[in-house]
Amino acid sequence: MPKVIASSLRKGNVVDLDGKLYVILSSQNIHPGKGTPVTQMDLRRISDGVKISERYRTTEQVERAFVEDRPFNFLYEDGDGFHFMNPETYDQVQVSRDVVGDTAPYLQENMEVTLSTHEGVAIAIQLPQRVTLEVVETEPTVKGQTASSSYKPALLNNGVKTTVPAHIGVGTRIVVMTEDGSYVERAKD
Repeated sequence: MPKVIASSLRKGNVVDLDGKLYVILSSQNIHPGKGTPVTQMDLRRISDGVKISERYRTTEQVERAFVEDRPFNFLYEDGDGFHFMNPETYDQVQVSRDVVGDTAPYLQENMEVTLSTHEGVAIAIQLPQRVTLEVVETEPTVKGQTASSSYKPALLNNGVKTTVPAHIGVGTRIVVMTEDGSYVERAKD
């Protein structure tokens, strides 16, 4: 398996630690004022879902597992999990809730995602970085308020809460980051 430096690993990558496969849930490079920069990672063991935290020097080598990344379209969710279709072969794949995790609210019908599979089993999912959603509940807009640094809470049509600038009202379509649900901009459509 190829070895890569720890600082190059990102959320959704799969690594091999002591013969077991782990998917990276979050990866953060930390540069303290003194000392060696480190990469802090939260990982989930694919076989049983156990979560662990690891810390590496940023130049340390980590074994990256061979996974196949392919585009899939999201179809629907049911009691068994999430269903995706390969747009080239029309093969359907069922993915468990553990794999989709906290990105589930951002899945939209027919959304193209990247599924990582290892020996035919879906082990990680990558959504588009940004998604357009509608504000369904927020405080009323105050006349004359500018888009400065004042933010207010808002509920989106996927059930996720975020903060939006004061000039955003109910019914406004906005673009949010799928990684953390943060507001990016007003939708251009």
